[in-house]
Amino acid sequence: MNFRRPLAAGAALSLIAGCTPTDVTLGNAVRTTMAAQVVDPDPQYDDPIPTTDGAKAGAAVERYRTDRVKKPVGIRTTSGQSGSSGSPK
Repeated sequence: MNFRRPLAAGAALSLIAGCTPTDVTLGNAVRTTMAAQVVDPDPQYDDPIPTTDGAKAGAAVERYRTDRVKKPVGIRTTSGQSGSSGSPK
């Protein structure tokens, strides 16, 4: 009976494969990268989260539909003078 030797070898290999150690750090690279991209995982706010008002939202939609949108306030993010990178005069 020649089928017993391959059967025994297959059983032995499956037992050996079951004894291999598992990597407990599997997936830590992904979790570490995702955690590094979070700015503050538990933000604490001084002010409560503002509530939404249906009337304000409706008025904003109506202004948008009638092309009477409020113009945003312009702000400057830089100050100073622009100039060339040439030699000083």
